[in-house]
Amino acid sequence: MAISPLKAMNGERAVVLIFVLRVLSSLPLALLPHALSLSLLSLFSLVVEIRVDNSPSLFKTRPGASSGIILGAVTLPTVMLSKLIQLSRAVSLQQIEIGVTWCAANNKNPHFSCGVWDAKFSLSCVILYSAVCCISLASISHSGELVVLSWFYVFQFMHRISCEGEANLVTSGLVLYFGDMLACTISKVCRLLIPPELVSIRYGIKRSEIGIVIQGVLLGLLIFSAVFKFLIHLWEYFWGANNSESRERKEIWRSLIFLTSLGFIMITVAPSWMMIVLDFDVHPVLWIFQFIFSEPFKRLSLCIYWLVLIYASVLRFYNISKDSKIERILLRKYYHLLAVLMFLPALIYQPKFLDLAFGAALAVFLVLEIIRVWRIWPLGQLVHQFMSAFTDHRDSDLIIVSHFSLLLGCALPIWMSSGFNDRPLTPFAGILSLGIGDTMQISYTSEKTIEGTAAGITSVLAACSVLLPLLASTGYFLTQHWFPIFIAVTTSGLLEAYTTQLDNAFIPLVFYSLLCL
Repeated sequence: MAISPLKAMNGERAVVLIFVLRVLSSLPLALLPHALSLSLLSLFSLVVEIRVDNSPSLFKTRPGASSGIILGAVTLPTVMLSKLIQLSRAVSLQQIEIGVTWCAANNKNPHFSCGVWDAKFSLSCVILYSAVCCISLASISHSGELVVLSWFYVFQFMHRISCEGEANLVTSGLVLYFGDMLACTISKVCRLLIPPELVSIRYGIKRSEIGIVIQGVLLGLLIFSAVFKFLIHLWEYFWGANNSESRERKEIWRSLIFLTSLGFIMITVAPSWMMIVLDFDVHPVLWIFQFIFSEPFKRLSLCIYWLVLIYASVLRFYNISKDSKIERILLRKYYHLLAVLMFLPALIYQPKFLDLAFGAALAVFLVLEIIRVWRIWPLGQLVHQFMSAFTDHRDSDLIIVSHFSLLLGCALPIWMSSGFNDRPLTPFAGILSLGIGDTMQISYTSEKTIEGTAAGITSVLAACSVLLPLLASTGYFLTQHWFPIFIAVTTSGLLEAYTTQLDNAFIPLVFYSLLCL
């Protein structure tokens, strides 16, 4: 049955298309092939989403939630295109220098090689993507038999705990981030094993020390999770299964395996990778101490301030959560306000230290989630009880993602803004959209209202009017004008109102992309 365009275009899809059109309208002519690729991606992902949402037997999503395929498909590409626009502007302002990379040393036509081939490759990938989608859609029987689209296989695990749009975003982000690690490693191995006259490879950009530390820690935790699972299975197979010891002693042994493997990987394996592959000069632990004590009063005072806030708020909110009359949505908004109190002063006065603190907090969250999932003695059950007090329908029984999305929603705009200061509000995209805009849409139910949306948009605009003069006094270039800021705030506010996806993950990235323009 054909679906009319009016019925197919709901609020979420309309706002996403407005977001994409805003980015496309800002692209220079040099990025025209990328504009075509994004247009095709948006079109075909829209077709797939309409077909999936009108065939309930295809995918099982949360009650009341759409699949969110178009939002999940276009968010990261538009972020990258916005970064390219900002990069081209930084080159014109002579903030950075850019050179040609990945070109063969004996290329006889340098004007044709990299840019044209990159454009052709990008366009070919999009055409292949659309062809696979069409073939997969054509193979779906009228009886509702499930023929899984080929490009959903990548995030099969994530789909079990979230909607398709969220799974698409998370999987794409993980592939990009850890693919970057793999590319760095391959590039380093090539330089070590292959004579330099035979290959000319220059991968990536110059990373900051903080970026290297965060990347190494996350790689170490990824390796640790796989190693720990293997060691546990090995231990249970050879020793644990036939052992008659008490359950408590077995839990103690699991904890010892956990701590030993975690310490070995984070102190030995991950730092070795950082020092060999990324040319880190000193041991990361030593570097962290040197960095903190380079400005001891400011940074230690900030740590004490954070610890006091966390202790007071967590203790208070956990006691409140025991009252069944308090809505979970209100408790979660309190944490959004806590993010403003914690991160806003640090971002203005200690942005580099905040970068490192975000990485440390993410590492702690990952370790605690592993402890909770595996019920590692003695903290596993306690962490599970505490985290369960703040969950809602968007969290699964397997993984609790709300705290990760709030942390990364605030951190990613800050991490991606490093090195650029022509758009001073971009690092604040997560704090403004989640800590202020999302909080001001508060209601005693999970329903979103017109009044709440207007309050959220107005509060973010008011916060921007306060932040801009404050940032001007700290040396930022005030090149952002009010009309683009208004468009960015309004678009992200409307998306917050209409989307049924995990907004903590999407809204900061959308807001950041629009502020980059």
